[in-house]
Amino acid sequence: MASEEPTGLAKSAAVKLSEMGQRTKQLGTAMQDPNRQRRIILVIVCVALLLDNMLYMVIVPIIPDYLADLESESEHAHVTVHSNSSINGTSPGKASRDNLDVQIGVLFASKAILQLLVNPLSGTFIDRVGYDIPLLIGLTVMFVSTCIFAFAENYATLFVARSLQGLGSAFADTSGIAMIADKYTEEAERSRALGIALAFISFGSLVAPPFGGVLYEFAGKRVPFIVLACVCLADGILLLTVIKPFSNRTRENMPVGTPIYRLMIDPYIAVVAGALTVCNIPLAFLEPTIANWMETTMNASKWEMGLTWLPAFFPHVLGVYITVKLAAEYPNLQWFYGAVGMVIIGASSCTVPACKNFGQLIAPLCGICFGIALVDTALLPTLAFLVDVRHVSVYGSVYAIADISYSVAYAMGPIVAGQIVHTLGFVQLNLGMGLVNVLYAPALLLLRNVCQMKPSHSERNVLLEEGPQGLYDTIKMEERKARRKGYSSAGNCMVSDENGYDTFRGNSRSYSEEESSGPEYS
Repeated sequence: MASEEPTGLAKSAAVKLSEMGQRTKQLGTAMQDPNRQRRIILVIVCVALLLDNMLYMVIVPIIPDYLADLESESEHAHVTVHSNSSINGTSPGKASRDNLDVQIGVLFASKAILQLLVNPLSGTFIDRVGYDIPLLIGLTVMFVSTCIFAFAENYATLFVARSLQGLGSAFADTSGIAMIADKYTEEAERSRALGIALAFISFGSLVAPPFGGVLYEFAGKRVPFIVLACVCLADGILLLTVIKPFSNRTRENMPVGTPIYRLMIDPYIAVVAGALTVCNIPLAFLEPTIANWMETTMNASKWEMGLTWLPAFFPHVLGVYITVKLAAEYPNLQWFYGAVGMVIIGASSCTVPACKNFGQLIAPLCGICFGIALVDTALLPTLAFLVDVRHVSVYGSVYAIADISYSVAYAMGPIVAGQIVHTLGFVQLNLGMGLVNVLYAPALLLLRNVCQMKPSHSERNVLLEEGPQGLYDTIKMEERKARRKGYSSAGNCMVSDENGYDTFRGNSRSYSEEESSGPEYS
């Protein structure tokens, strides 16, 4: 009887282990399903973008107070220096405050500046090695920078951590957005997926200040960064588990991407990049200046300054949702959605200085974020489409250009905005930003015929100065052969290309276009 009991336990344990093995096998099989895998990839990328933007903004309520404490400790240690400065006619309090403002501005801008410098290199690197390894590199660097932030105890260490975050962002943001564009090839699906990613970016940017402020107040400086570091680590482990970046290398079968400098001189891509920079200038310039303006003009409390941008999250998500729906119904009007967004941003920016209390201020800030959502959601998928039809369907470099556009705005913001407010005033800053957005909106008319463009080898060869190559051309060749064997041409229609000529277009590519694309390659 006693011997039967251990035997029964052993059998029960074996059955449970077998069931666990079966479930693990089923989970592995499910993860290999392309649709499910790309959903998991979307989750990984969205978490990475959320983390990056939370790290960017979480220091807003923490660093000024923390640096002020460090400054006060330094003042106590150098009393004689301050007494000498007062003898020379300089107020030690004013000199200290000016120095602190400069330190905060440089610290905030250092991330965007390094990101701006690294992006041209990271875009080329992503085009050569694929999207998964750069994403892993970005998450690793972000994890390290977050840990350094948590345990930093002086300005130099904080500066190193902030700059490292810019390095990680240059890899993680660019490769993540490019991976979404690569996995979601249908325009409607791509717009929806990029819209979800933009919603996570917005959520990270707007929820991070209250998140960091509350944890800093009740748990200390380290806790917000430790929490974010743990999430970053979990996201990296999920990436290694699902994508396995080092086990399946197929880059030798992929097309060679267009060099980033050639993409930069493409007039269509240049217009989109300019729009992304201009539309983000109000947000980038208001973030470092609006708290001080609220304090001096409306006697805003600390909680009001901390929650300034949080209500704007909801109109941003609404703007993403509306643009995705409109793009699915009327995809040829993407340029128009972007132009409307820029006009809304301009009008909202001009009305900010007229606000007299916190309640009134919410409306124009919500308008700015709603407009940014329209521009970003309309134009980010347009970048991928332009690469598809005018270059090669490799997206690292083109989204590096988009990241450069954002970085230009956010690198200038903390440094330039304060100087403009000091010399010209807060009202002039907002009027200038609003006017620039309204004046730039007509430039998007250049994109009005983008939807009618079709991929052509001749155009791509001129841009690349080389012949067809790689997986892209293999797929085109197979499609051409399928059409010659009687592939169904249901749904074909006559359309005008960008040059005004009528051509016969099928569901994916026109037969006449494929015939004129050049000789076949075997």
